[in-house]
Amino acid sequence: MNHSGEDNFNTRYGGTTGEIAVFTDSSRASNLQPPQDQDAPHWQQLGYQHIWMPYCQMQTSPLPLPVVATDEVYLFLADGTRLIDGMASWWTACHGYNHPHILDAMRDQLTKMPHVMFGGINHEPALTLAARLADLAPGNLNRVFFSDSGSVAVEVALKMAVQFWRNRGVEGRHKFVAFQHAYHGDTTGCMSVCDPVNSMHSHFKGFLLEQYSHAVPETANQLKQLESLLAAKQSEIAGVIVEPLVQGAGGMKFHSATALADIRRLCDKFNLLLIADEIATGFGRTGSMFACEQADVVPDIMCVGKSLTAGVLGLAATIATDHVFAAFQSDDPTHALMHGPTFMANPLACAAANASLDLFESEPRLEQVRVIEDALQNQLEPCRTIDQVVDVRVKGAVGVVQVRDLHHIEELRASFVREGVWLRPFGDMIYLTPPLTISPEQLTDLCDAIVRVVRTWSNW
Repeated sequence: MNHSGEDNFNTRYGGTTGEIAVFTDSSRASNLQPPQDQDAPHWQQLGYQHIWMPYCQMQTSPLPLPVVATDEVYLFLADGTRLIDGMASWWTACHGYNHPHILDAMRDQLTKMPHVMFGGINHEPALTLAARLADLAPGNLNRVFFSDSGSVAVEVALKMAVQFWRNRGVEGRHKFVAFQHAYHGDTTGCMSVCDPVNSMHSHFKGFLLEQYSHAVPETANQLKQLESLLAAKQSEIAGVIVEPLVQGAGGMKFHSATALADIRRLCDKFNLLLIADEIATGFGRTGSMFACEQADVVPDIMCVGKSLTAGVLGLAATIATDHVFAAFQSDDPTHALMHGPTFMANPLACAAANASLDLFESEPRLEQVRVIEDALQNQLEPCRTIDQVVDVRVKGAVGVVQVRDLHHIEELRASFVREGVWLRPFGDMIYLTPPLTISPEQLTDLCDAIVRVVRTWSNW
């Protein structure tokens, strides 16, 4: 796909290239009352008075970017501005936007059956996808439970782990061990296994179930402490949950394959279930189809989402081993897993996911990740010489520039928009997770923008 996204926008929407006025004037950004901004399109002025945005203090935040179209690696704004999306829409658009193979599969499915309930009913897109995921997943992860979001996939995994023990006649195992800087989602169970101190969910203390939080065991002392915790609390613990190799929204922290293998070994030693949250790391993002493969680890339960449908529709899956599934097989109906999202296994989403897997088979995505990794390592390296930069780290198609402090984040985002890229810095970092199909030239533009902005940013 070599056609110009800008030309496509001009053809479809009559747009012209320019800068979006609401973000280019940083003096207005902090005091802007979004619904009153006359430069915004009418639909945004009207609707913003009624919308509730995520992760956003709406009293002080500037008006979000009015995106009207996507193509390849680009976002198009209402005034025709074209931005390289360095986020792949929160890790999801692994094949870029509007890939014709995925769109064709969705159109075909749309005319047949866009949705049907999954209770008591099967359909071909879901069962084909389940078989393909079981074939792709490591080891004997053979049973696929579909849901409609990554957070729900984690909730299902937690329920599976707790009920696994109860179905086997073991009572009292209802706690989990998670890790510092963990992030597993925004629903109640997921929040309880996020970092209890450093995550965005810390102010829900007292409302959430209390779990055990520990450092990822990168040192001998950390490993010994984790082993002691598991030994002391074994009778209470249903499982251990981890984001393999890359912890996402909790701080974009990386850990070694050795640490992951040690966690698996300790779970085996103490007869605990290991849950791998591969929602962000799955489907090539870290350099292998699933991050667990780099540690030669097979979890008991694995959660996938985000890139599962290449970012076109919400779909997630919780995949269990035969051993876990066997605990739910019984003549007793109460041993069944009592969970069933209304839109689970949505046929349209499953068709998109099957088309996405086709592309992983027919196009060189993992090789593209290796190229991206090399480019990120080379092109973000100049940031190390900048005073405010604490660390630069890269894993697969994930790049992170960590700084001492980030102030005026909205203005920083606006600086990237002026450079022609969309990035969403948060916490103490600027990170990028571009589409795996990004060209070398587009990736250079993205990295150069980061280096320029970090080098000249005056509001540290």
